[in-house]
Amino acid sequence: MSDVLIMRHGEAAPGYPDQARRLTRHGELEAEKMGRWLAERLASGELCMPRIYASPYARAQQTAQRLCAALETSLETLDFITPDDAPGAVSDWLLEQPEGAPIILVSHMPLVGELAGLLVEGSPAQGVGFPTAAIAELEAEVWAAGCAQLKRFTQPSQLL
Repeated sequence: MSDVLIMRHGEAAPGYPDQARRLTRHGELEAEKMGRWLAERLASGELCMPRIYASPYARAQQTAQRLCAALETSLETLDFITPDDAPGAVSDWLLEQPEGAPIILVSHMPLVGELAGLLVEGSPAQGVGFPTAAIAELEAEVWAAGCAQLKRFTQPSQLL
């Protein structure tokens, strides 16, 4: 059984084009707080070192870079996890990934909500609302529609 952690980027400033929108100071702090929380879980042995992937959009890259700094690991970019991409394509990609290390996907609404809905409930229409920098932690034997369980949902406001 493997884990996938689906994370929405931290709070971003308005702007145009959408791909260039950057984190606000609050968004930076949210991402750093979640990075510290993940690092504590890693240090305690509760979490194995994850592979971190992010959307190419600036705000997702900035969020993921803060996680990578906290966990002392590298970042990979996935072009198909932007806001309006299809959750089915992400599910198909997850099916191709080797067993082992947890995967963290740093992306955007509506994709993060639709992906969690697809994997847990079997339908993207059953999506989950994600506050900024929230993480849904899922586990599954196979990453297909309706086959995952939501283990934990954590947002920055829940952490000290």
